[in-house]
Amino acid sequence: MHKTIIIGTGPAGLTAAIYLARANMEPLVIEGWQPGGQLTTTTEIENFPGFPDGILGSELMSNMRKQAQRFGATFRTGSVKSVDFSKRPYTLDVEGIGELQAESVIISTGASAKYLGIPGEQENIGRGVSTCATCDGFFFRGKKILVVGGGDSAMEESVFLTRFASEVTVVNRRSELRASKIMQDRARDNDKISWSLDRTPLEVAAGDTGLQGLKVRNNETGEEELLEADGVFITIGHTPNTGFLGGQIDTDEQGYIIVKPGTAETNIPGVFACGDVQDRQYRQAITAAGSGCMAALDCERFLEAQTHAASVHA
Repeated sequence: MHKTIIIGTGPAGLTAAIYLARANMEPLVIEGWQPGGQLTTTTEIENFPGFPDGILGSELMSNMRKQAQRFGATFRTGSVKSVDFSKRPYTLDVEGIGELQAESVIISTGASAKYLGIPGEQENIGRGVSTCATCDGFFFRGKKILVVGGGDSAMEESVFLTRFASEVTVVNRRSELRASKIMQDRARDNDKISWSLDRTPLEVAAGDTGLQGLKVRNNETGEEELLEADGVFITIGHTPNTGFLGGQIDTDEQGYIIVKPGTAETNIPGVFACGDVQDRQYRQAITAAGSGCMAALDCERFLEAQTHAASVHA
């Protein structure tokens, strides 16, 4: 029986582990098969406070993990297949481990960026291909950038990237965009943004000297062409990693966990959520870490209230 099990080891889960371990709650952290979350796919992080020269994403996650271990958090590797939140203690079925029980659970399983699934894409993540303009835009100062997508986030990231890039080209499969009119207008009014619509991405082109651009098919003519660029930003959305919950936690229409405003509390008492799994707006390492702190403090108060109630009834 565990007081708390934390599912996920991004900045949210590891911050929660640090706080709970320091409070002598002895949290058990379940690491997935890709420990550290999305930050491990980022090369250098320059906007995390306290690192004036930047820090590698993998190094930051490794440091956080060591910090949690130092205070008494334990780690086990496995993938949570299903959960039973119908009664306490809560039960987790973990692939590679088996069944585990806990008085409380913190869900910090993050969200996965959607990719195009084309050749050259995965091999060049962190080498010119990115899914986060806020994280990586700075590295493309004075360069040509392609933004793939047609929704609000694609428009928002395109406008943001014009702060750094010499030129931003929006690439979209269809001739029309899904983005709201106000976001489209904002992008179209920006002189640095050009448009390559009705183009289907085929391959991320790269050579010995680095990224070359994006091969696309002109859907109108059927011809293939190379859109030359120094960076390709994939902005076709994120998928929160909530499938294993089996609908037992309230989520919005996109699958993000709904938390009570100003807290990390879900609709199940003793089950908390933090990080990108409940944040569809900011998706930053620092906001994830902050929400991990909130989840740990909320969890600690919940467990203390349970202990107090038990002693009163004893």
